[in-house]
Amino acid sequence: METAEEVVIDPREFRNCLGRFATGVTIITTEVDGQVHGMTANGFMSVSLEPPLVLISVGNKARLNSFLPQSKSYGVSILSEQHEQFSRHFAGRPVEGLAIPIVKKKGVPVLEGVAACLVARVVDIHPAGDHTLYIGQVEYLETSETRPLLFFAGKYRMLDPEPKHPMEAWIDHELFFFDPIGGL
Repeated sequence: METAEEVVIDPREFRNCLGRFATGVTIITTEVDGQVHGMTANGFMSVSLEPPLVLISVGNKARLNSFLPQSKSYGVSILSEQHEQFSRHFAGRPVEGLAIPIVKKKGVPVLEGVAACLVARVVDIHPAGDHTLYIGQVEYLETSETRPLLFFAGKYRMLDPEPKHPMEAWIDHELFFFDPIGGL
């Protein structure tokens, strides 16, 4: 009988590999005893459409990890391209004088003016290695037409501008179409 060998993965190499997966950037927020707490996270995903469930992954050493079991709810603010400074601020690099546009939806703090936001009630908690997974049932959501902020290979990124429809490009170049059957 063969025994399984333990595979050792270098944490830095693992992190670099996972960095090749482009993600959106979120701010996770909650409130305990009247104090709003938040952190930047890209460990966010949908879990189920019916019921509407989402999941956030929070490092066990993160301060937010001690607040979520108390508050039993969280907000997810999906950042727009112009909100990189909010991501940096909530990632532990405070920006002096930065006005944080916090509003409450269903009693839970979220950022105003983002690409999308939702509020979730914690329905399950799963320890997973050096993180804790919080599954939440969505109780509120809001979207806008702004473009999301992305994170890839350790850097903030933006979507390329949407290409024009080919017909729009032709019109811009003043190309006109003639009926080939009728001839000219």
